[in-house]
Amino acid sequence: MYVREAHPTDEWQMKSNVKDDVCYAQPKTLEQRVIIANDFIKRFKFPLPFGIDDMSNAADNAYSAWPERIYIIDESGHIAYRGGMGPFNYKPEKAANGWPRATVP
Repeated sequence: MYVREAHPTDEWQMKSNVKDDVCYAQPKTLEQRVIIANDFIKRFKFPLPFGIDDMSNAADNAYSAWPERIYIIDESGHIAYRGGMGPFNYKPEKAANGWPRATVP
């Protein structure tokens, strides 16, 4: 799920964003979020379905997703895995190693 930019050029730009060439202003419209999300999908060949949060940030607020977090939703729509909040507790390997046996901590 793409939520608001963590380090936009017009707020809190990081040197690592410049180095990695991922520099975007904070989107003001849903259309701008869609453009950035599509750029990510194409540039990094992201293979999974990708959601985009609405401009009220409903998903971000509901799941504490900002700046980064991993959730795995099972086939019945329930949370099967909830990772720690990033950046310090963002550990994709735990989700990969624990799925499908992962449970909500």
